[in-house]
Amino acid sequence: MPSQLLLFAEPLLREGLTRLLEDHEAGYRVATNPEELAGRPQLVIWHPGSVATLAGLDRELEQLRSRWQPAPLLLLLPQDQPHPTAQLLQLPVAGLLEAPEPQQLLEAIATLTAGGRVVALADGPAPDPFNVPSGLGIGHRFLLSGLKQIDADLDGCLTLLSPPPRGAISLLVLQGRLRELKAARHCLLLLWGPLDSLMEAAPTAFSKPMPQARFGTQLNLPSPNAEGIWQTLRGRLEAASQGALANQSSQLLALQGLADERRRDLMLALLEHCDVVRQQLLAEDLHGQQLQARWNELQLELRQQALRATTSPYVQLPREGSLQGVAEALIQGSDLAGSDPELPEAQAMLAALVHGQPLLVDGQLVPADEPRAVLYLEQLLANWLVRSAELISSEVLSCCASWPELRRYLLQPELLATRNLERLRNQLNAQQRWNSWFVRPKSLYESRRSLFSLQTGGIALVDLTEPRDAELRDLGWVQQLVTLSLETRDALAPQLQSLIKGLGDLFVVLLTQVVGRSIGLVGRGIRQGMGRSLSRG
Repeated sequence: MPSQLLLFAEPLLREGLTRLLEDHEAGYRVATNPEELAGRPQLVIWHPGSVATLAGLDRELEQLRSRWQPAPLLLLLPQDQPHPTAQLLQLPVAGLLEAPEPQQLLEAIATLTAGGRVVALADGPAPDPFNVPSGLGIGHRFLLSGLKQIDADLDGCLTLLSPPPRGAISLLVLQGRLRELKAARHCLLLLWGPLDSLMEAAPTAFSKPMPQARFGTQLNLPSPNAEGIWQTLRGRLEAASQGALANQSSQLLALQGLADERRRDLMLALLEHCDVVRQQLLAEDLHGQQLQARWNELQLELRQQALRATTSPYVQLPREGSLQGVAEALIQGSDLAGSDPELPEAQAMLAALVHGQPLLVDGQLVPADEPRAVLYLEQLLANWLVRSAELISSEVLSCCASWPELRRYLLQPELLATRNLERLRNQLNAQQRWNSWFVRPKSLYESRRSLFSLQTGGIALVDLTEPRDAELRDLGWVQQLVTLSLETRDALAPQLQSLIKGLGDLFVVLLTQVVGRSIGLVGRGIRQGMGRSLSRG
């Protein structure tokens, strides 16, 4: 039997959609009135026409859902709708499309009637966080103006890097400019902000992450279970790993030292063996802390298998006068049992990907198949993927330092020179020490975690706010001094600001009341003396 659809839309649009769906080879039966239905519909489609408020959309959708359960809802939005993507994803619908093409609409209906979920939204206009009221001082205005100019330049650089230019010189210049702009932004915020009055006027000026290239939100989830979620996320991450991954983060990555083909093979191998580990965890039927502990135990084997698949177990290269297998030599000479302290606990991610359990997103416990949960899972999985690849890449660079013949096989051409390779390793070591001593304590104190995300054409950083008090208590004394200095700065900032304001007021009083009046009296005396001299003459 053909699927029965219930359509609510404006008359002209309703006629066009009805003709499109009924003429399709699936032979959909479209009802535009509840009285035309023969039983219950398999899908309810609603196009609100004019742009409505979010509260109005949510209220109408709740009524439709309560009336036509268990039929899924498909919401069609007009082009250039003004609502933010994060708020639209909270609407109680299974499908969310913005100005879809006919073929895209037909594919979405087929997925929804089969029990899946579909999201296709374009990025709306980003809100301008730099609109400040007239009550702020000139220093605050200069700060916000500088941030606005830096963010505009950052957006321009990210646009030029998507896709990355073919020329090596152009790519290096753009990446250097990107790091320079991000360092300038951090320096401005470190020196001037955030001040309380400025935070009240423009709170998103300091809380928003680094500008990133925006490509819209596209999500197609054919099967709303753990296996379907994993296959969807794996396909999205594999597609993002295929191209040349430009470094759009503010950090230097060891992953950049690998050749493009080896970097792609490493990412794909990690995803493949992650699937193997997931199937093993599913077969063992573990939950809670046992699931987390077993995942940690399998990380070493997972990384070794990924490294073996990346370098191929059959490749041999000369070393000290004899041929030696590359994969086994790398595994024996690498310490792959280490861990990244910035990698979050994987228990929530594993519970959703293995057993399909709900996930805590923005303080709300939502089903794992909801678009918000799927996109959050993608962030967690991409962060694990990049950080695991980064750990393996750093060990590969160390092995290449003592095996020159290996560089031509695994590394970028410019790292064939010993000086370039050692310089990259020294920079990575210095960055690691700086992050361990200063950056990480500051992030822990601010309850902030940086997640790597895979976007179209690059690796970017996304800030996630979550409590990290347990990690804060485990810091060493050097890191504790950093947090103590931040606390001291926050405690003394209001008093220092009041002191500077008082000194400024005192300086104004001295200039106007004392110096100004003295100059006025001197000028009056000179004028009177000149008047007497003229009268005598």
